[in-house]
Formats: sequence, C-alpha cells, structure tokens
Amino acid sequence: MEARSSRELKARNYLEKHRIMELLTYLTSALVFFRPERPREYLISILERLRIAKISGVALPFFMDNSNIASMFEMLDSSNKGSISFVQYKEALKTLGLCTADEVFKDDGHGVTFEKFRDEVNKRTQEIWSAF
Repeated sequence: MEARSSRELKARNYLEKHRIMELLTYLTSALVFFRPERPREYLISILERLRIAKISGVALPFFMDNSNIASMFEMLDSSNKGSISFVQYKEALKTLGLCTADEVFKDDGHGVTFEKFRDEVNKRTQEIWSAF
C-alpha cells in the first residue's frame, strides 16, 4: 500500500511540476472552442508551434486572441454593464482551462472588467506555455 501511495505522490508531483494537467485542460478547451475538423492534427500543430517558439525564442502562441476574449466577455456581460461577476470570471477561467476547480481566488467585491479579464487570460496562458 505504501509503495502505491508513494508512486501516486511522485506522479502527482511530476504532473504539478510540469503543469501537465493545465496543458491538457487548455488543449481540451481549445478543441471545444474552435472545433477543428481534424482534432488530432490541430493538437499536433499547437504543440509544434509551442516547440518552435521555445526553440527559436519567438513569442509563445496564443490561441485566444483579443477578439475571442472580447466575445467571451460580451457573452458573460449580457446586461452590457462593463463588468462580470466574480463567479462568472472564475467559471470562464475554468472553462478555458486556465484554473483548477479548487483554486482559491480573492473576491474584492467588485465586478471584473474586460481589461482585468483579458489581462488574466493572457497572463495565465503565458504561464502555462512558458512552463514547457
């Protein structure tokens, strides 16, 4: 029993260290969002662009550009008040594969503006890609 527990702990630590679960969640979210005709080839192309970016030192690929982020924000801000609730914010980040279900956020009691939403999506995406 102890050996199994140790292997599980090592596996969990490995996945966390290399942010594998975040990558897989992000890739899955990209598949659902873009719905490519050839999903395997699409995933390979994403990973290949990531590999090339790392080797050449060019900017890491972003698959959610500002227009996609704006569209998502507008769908969440259906009353057009310029902000979304904290719950919507966290759910959107989870949907995009940019946070885990158990991640704790600090709710300051204010709505989340488009700028904050966009900046957080870009920052978290950058963190995931730069881990590889």
